[in-house]
Amino acid sequence: MSFEEAHHEFIQFHIKRRTGERRGRLERGHQHAEMLFCQQVWWPLQGKFDHLHPEYEVVDWRGQSYFCDFVWLSPAAKLIIEIKGFGPHVRDMDRQKYSYELNRETFLVAMGYQVISFSYDDIAHRPELCVTLLRMVLSRYLSGAEPIQLKQVSEHEHEVIRLACKLARPLKPVDVASHLEVSHRTAVRLLQSLQAKGLFRAVIGSEGKRVARYEIQQHALKLL
Repeated sequence: MSFEEAHHEFIQFHIKRRTGERRGRLERGHQHAEMLFCQQVWWPLQGKFDHLHPEYEVVDWRGQSYFCDFVWLSPAAKLIIEIKGFGPHVRDMDRQKYSYELNRETFLVAMGYQVISFSYDDIAHRPELCVTLLRMVLSRYLSGAEPIQLKQVSEHEHEVIRLACKLARPLKPVDVASHLEVSHRTAVRLLQSLQAKGLFRAVIGSEGKRVARYEIQQHALKLL
């Protein structure tokens, strides 16, 4: 299923289950920035919209309704995800609105939510960074493959994991060779070793024949 089909089903699923202002807020509020987050961050990372709720209503410390851009309600966690543009959230915000936003986020944390925010600029222009950061957050709650102990990962392999997080993109052997100052053959062996341990995934090149890059997997972040 393509992103467009999955996203349409995702929104229609929630629209059909809402009435009144909750439905109206979803129809009005899920616009360009929210769709861009779904397309460039959530979908590449998860490939599905399970447990994700758009324009989700919560109550703040004053007892007033507030609609979060997204809430991920899984058996393991309650995660609020906000998309913040520079204008409405920084440039156009007065002192009172700023205080309200901080108080609301603190209150929601007290109510058991974890609150994370992404800037619109990063989602639009640096989505790979957003994917990496969100992967690090979700890895705390999503079960991966069989756990691997740190002692089973060499010092160089551990450094390759840190490099993948720093660059926020799949690694090429040349990245590893340059960072560790090792030969290309050694870099390939390190990446293949991490792949064999389930910590990286091989990404096939455009011709469909040769491995071009290696992408870090969620459970590898637990070793950092």
